[in-house]
Amino acid sequence: MAASVATAAAIASTSWYYYAYGQKVYAMTPAEEGLRRGFQVYREVCSSCHSLKRIPYRSLVGTLMTVDEAKALAEENEYDTEPNDEGEIEKRPGKLSDYIPSPYKNDEAARAANNGALPPDLSLMVKARHGGCNYIFSLLTGYPEEPPAGATVQSGLNFNPYFPGTGIAMARVLYDGLVEYEDKTPATTSQMAKDVVEFLNWAAEPEMDDRKKMGWKVLSVLTILTGLSIWVKRYVHSKAHLLSRC
Repeated sequence: MAASVATAAAIASTSWYYYAYGQKVYAMTPAEEGLRRGFQVYREVCSSCHSLKRIPYRSLVGTLMTVDEAKALAEENEYDTEPNDEGEIEKRPGKLSDYIPSPYKNDEAARAANNGALPPDLSLMVKARHGGCNYIFSLLTGYPEEPPAGATVQSGLNFNPYFPGTGIAMARVLYDGLVEYEDKTPATTSQMAKDVVEFLNWAAEPEMDDRKKMGWKVLSVLTILTGLSIWVKRYVHSKAHLLSRC
């Protein structure tokens, strides 16, 4: 009975894995559409100041865009080649193995362009801030038209009640209709904030889905092996019991 139960569990888990992850899906899921919109917001709004240093173009394939789309996107930027025999470095179009470039050459250039403030890299921003996605969404949508009565803001800073100290160097960047989504989703401030936060959540751990898929593979194999081991053990013990009676 134990062997039968284990075998049934193995078949059920394997079948579930196939239907959950094994089938080819050609249309983008709602989650993938959200990631694609979020990446669009990052490119058109956030990338002018914030880098995404930990994300290579190849990570975008299969989740946000096709191989051809990712290749075309990479080729929009130029990267340094290895020094030639004369020590000269030339430029080449980007490829899938390259990482998304920073908007500035170095931190000093970034500070000079932002009144001394250094825009943080967004690759791990969701994990780096207490509150994660909720904090970033609240920050992006929390700029009031005017600071409340009694609030004091230092010169060069902007009031945001969700930022520690309430004075933030980044001004409000999201406004209704700022981008035009490919899928015609209304680009409200809250929608853009939700989409870009969803994208940043993915960017902080792009391998999470693959890790979960591998986990289900491991569980399926272990379930099958467990069923076989129980059957073998009972078979061996039953043989030994019959021999002992003889």
